Amino acid sequence: MTIRNQIQLITYPDSLGGDLKALNEILNRRFSDIFKGGVHLLPPYPSSGDRGFAPISYFEIDPQFGSWQDIRKLSERFDLLVDLMVNHISRRSVYFQDFQKKGRRSPYADLFLTLDKVWPGGVPDPQDVAKIFLRRPEHPFADIAIEETGEIERVWATFGTRDWSEQIDLDVNSPAARKLLTEILEHLGQQGIKMVRLDAVGYVIKKPGTSCFMVEPEIYAFLEWIETQARLAGIELLLEVHDHISTQLRLAGHGYWVYNFVLPLLVLHTLLNRSSHALQDHLKVCPRRQFTMLDCHDGIPVLPDIEDVLDLEAARRVVEACLQRGANLNRILSDEHKGPGGFDAHQINCTYYSALGNDDDAYISARAIQFFAPGVPQVYYVGLLAGENDPAAVEQTGEGRAINRHNYSTEEVERDLNKPVVQRLLRLMRFRNEFPAFNGDFEVLPSPEQELRLAWQMGEQCCRLHVDLLTGRSRIEYRDAQGNTGVFEP
Repeated sequence: MTIRNQIQLITYPDSLGGDLKALNEILNRRFSDIFKGGVHLLPPYPSSGDRGFAPISYFEIDPQFGSWQDIRKLSERFDLLVDLMVNHISRRSVYFQDFQKKGRRSPYADLFLTLDKVWPGGVPDPQDVAKIFLRRPEHPFADIAIEETGEIERVWATFGTRDWSEQIDLDVNSPAARKLLTEILEHLGQQGIKMVRLDAVGYVIKKPGTSCFMVEPEIYAFLEWIETQARLAGIELLLEVHDHISTQLRLAGHGYWVYNFVLPLLVLHTLLNRSSHALQDHLKVCPRRQFTMLDCHDGIPVLPDIEDVLDLEAARRVVEACLQRGANLNRILSDEHKGPGGFDAHQINCTYYSALGNDDDAYISARAIQFFAPGVPQVYYVGLLAGENDPAAVEQTGEGRAINRHNYSTEEVERDLNKPVVQRLLRLMRFRNEFPAFNGDFEVLPSPEQELRLAWQMGEQCCRLHVDLLTGRSRIEYRDAQGNTGVFEP
């Protein structure tokens, strides 16, 4: 399929109206001309944790959200993107439950990564463990008591707490896992899904003596295999990898769709420090086959994404500014992957509107920069409604990311649509969707440090963005196919 170069929405199934039926109704009534690029529907499957990212089964829809019929109905009007947590599955899945009961006698045993598949005898070398990019304290392993024998099996579980993980890693090189992944892709294609995001794909290869993250060249062999299966199902893939910008450039060079995870912090830096040089340099070289975002269900990326793009002291100042505005942090746990002086900010949990001090002009300029950057723009549902930090949700759930995950009732959506900043954003989004020059050539125009100028041109049609960083305001000059010129001030 051809990915539409128009704006996509990112939303949970229950975050706009309460379920899939309400989401469909709201989108068709209020946003049919806004999300022409489609909808990234965060995991609608039954899940045992991480708000959908610990899937129990990909062949069902959580009944509280609706049904596959609701998904197919939504796909009639909008191209749908969903997640495949290619690195792991829930410990509550039938596959792992059977393994926990029967151990190696389970027909599903080969789905999982017991440590003897990585180290002889299943005993990891402490030096190898020290090199692993950790998402859990100490190590990424979970000890499982097999019910029938009482034996302890140690399996890989990248994500979770010190003592518990709802997400058990898959052995993506095993025939059993490859059969399951193929069946999932086939099923999603049959339900009208056009694109699948491979969540946590950077963690799928485990190799002694490496970080066990984006292990080359083995990762490319896996990607080649799964891309073939996806294409047979009529599905395009989007890779979710938080890493150094060079990784995104290599993946894009192999022809994959990637994220620009540098952009969110870099735009904040540009607007907060009134300096465009770092952003200009980045936009000249960033991948073109990319998706852009400023906010999402996770935090604003910092390390390792921003390394060698923005000076780490400048990045630290952005983090401190966000913390002063109510943000909290997800931190890097492994010492080897922290920045100088122990700088350990992995992601900033904060709504983008709050990160900019609830400044309407700055927020609209941030979105204008995103929409002018190369790539397919995505807008998170909280950002769509210029949502502010929700500290009560953090206190209630104990989850730092809840600060940016407010669920909107239909009444709240209607209320917040009337905010002046939201109306300005919608006008800007319509311009990005409809003006043909965004399918042409991109250029970073020369500008002084306290300004930013970006341009798109296709034939005689062109549009130019000018952001005045001293005032925070932006202006778009354009010329259409008939030679008519105009100025749009979002």
